[in-house]
Amino acid sequence: MKRTLKPVLFFSLIMMAASALYSCSKPKEAKVVVSEHEFAIRKLNDYAYTIDARGKVKNIGEVDVKKVVVTAYCRDCSNGFAQGKWLVTERERAPEEMEMINYLVAGGEAEFSFTDVAVIYNVPETPKEMPKQMEVVIQSFEVVD
Repeated sequence: MKRTLKPVLFFSLIMMAASALYSCSKPKEAKVVVSEHEFAIRKLNDYAYTIDARGKVKNIGEVDVKKVVVTAYCRDCSNGFAQGKWLVTERERAPEEMEMINYLVAGGEAEFSFTDVAVIYNVPETPKEMPKQMEVVIQSFEVVD
């Protein structure tokens, strides 16, 4: 009986040490980046235009992610109405101003597109320039368990 007790105790200690080391290991990291993007001016009516965005995001992390929310900001746009100036509103983003990618595997890439990054009113022809400080951002995502 004593002969079988020692190997069992030894094996138990090895298993406890292994599980302790495993629990202390660094968790896998999730990271999603915008891999490419572009902006385009679209006509709303005879005197109004908007900027739309499209591109791709890539999961460069080690784990799958879900509910990836992509949106864009115009940092140098006005937040008040001014004729002939690009503007944005200071409110929560509307669904058409962002895109949610439901699931993205580790190493995977997905396309996005959304509208109304900024608008301009009371201009008779298509604006020649877009605002200079525009960026596409990953607003949020969740790690898949």
